[in-house]
Amino acid sequence: MRICVVGDELATGVGDARALGWTGRVVARTSFGRPAMVFTLAVPGETSTQLSSRWEAETGARFGLEHEVDNRLVVALGRHDVAAGLSVARSRLNLANILDVAEANRTPTFVVGPPPGTPDQGDRIAELSDAFADVASRRRVPYVDTYAPLASHEQWLADLAQNGTTYPGQAGYGLMAWLVLHTGWHSWLGVPQDE
Repeated sequence: MRICVVGDELATGVGDARALGWTGRVVARTSFGRPAMVFTLAVPGETSTQLSSRWEAETGARFGLEHEVDNRLVVALGRHDVAAGLSVARSRLNLANILDVAEANRTPTFVVGPPPGTPDQGDRIAELSDAFADVASRRRVPYVDTYAPLASHEQWLADLAQNGTTYPGQAGYGLMAWLVLHTGWHSWLGVPQDE
């Protein structure tokens, strides 16, 4: 199995003293039958427009062409669409294009939505997350809402405050990993869930 995780710097765990982020924690808690190759392909500050223009070429260089290779795509959406002033309609279209191309390529896809950031962007990130969830739902693609469960979560907010940035630390990435692991991750991969 080859899994490509495409997204912004949150996909790599910026701010995590253990350098695992949510991606490393999720992979560490997943029992693959055979060793899996997991590639985190992140670009700092990236919007969904930028992501939609690069993901296919970058994953194509890592996915296997052989029939026995199970290629998987994880789209880790960040918050930069809000800061860049992209319309929700444009953000929706960008995700829709990614999912449609992945489906045409017969690549199973899993989407992780943007987590909370600064309080002044809260409503806009919530709207963006809802829009992404709708796009994924219409295409029957699993979607993990990280915004709603974390927006008022004490541990998440404490983590952001401690770091003094919009990046979580170990606790925050642990919360994101928990959400991914408990929102269809194992069934999407077809692997057993750890107890």
